[in-house]
Amino acid sequence: MARIYTRNGDTGNTRLPGGEQVSKDHVRLRVSGSLDELMAHIGVVRALNAHPEIERLLEHVQVHLFELGTDLSNPVVSESRIKADDVTHLEREIDRLAESCPALRAFILPGGTSVAAHLHVSRAVCRRAERDIVALAAVSDIPKTAIPYINRLSDLLFTLARFGNAEAGVSDTEWKPRS
Repeated sequence: MARIYTRNGDTGNTRLPGGEQVSKDHVRLRVSGSLDELMAHIGVVRALNAHPEIERLLEHVQVHLFELGTDLSNPVVSESRIKADDVTHLEREIDRLAESCPALRAFILPGGTSVAAHLHVSRAVCRRAERDIVALAAVSDIPKTAIPYINRLSDLLFTLARFGNAEAGVSDTEWKPRS
């Protein structure tokens, strides 16, 4: 097996899949880093022995995030691995899971169970990844499914946090403005 280190990036530059050399703070690498961080946070949720339904969905999501990251790291992607059906699948899961949650009457504060709290962190990281992807889209062509997928994913993570709390019998804490 090859070494994990190459020393090629020791100058602060790296190469994209097409061979283009870029700075490690390039927007394309920020996207890659945000998606990697999101996958790691989702891995923490999975390690916490989440509800089997949450585990099943998150493993699927991690595969999609790896594919999305691969697509977005390459400036010359011919066809996206993320399809419109993948976005629709997230929407169906959100709707299905929301049926098991109390009606949403107000903004809620992140928290509840450990799983739900980590899902809220994942949601926040997902929103940052979305902003990074939007920044990339401003300077480069990206697959048309990238932004809808990551946008819907943050909604799924929010819904999974609420679902996890509901399944554990823990109420969401509603935000109440200070008087």
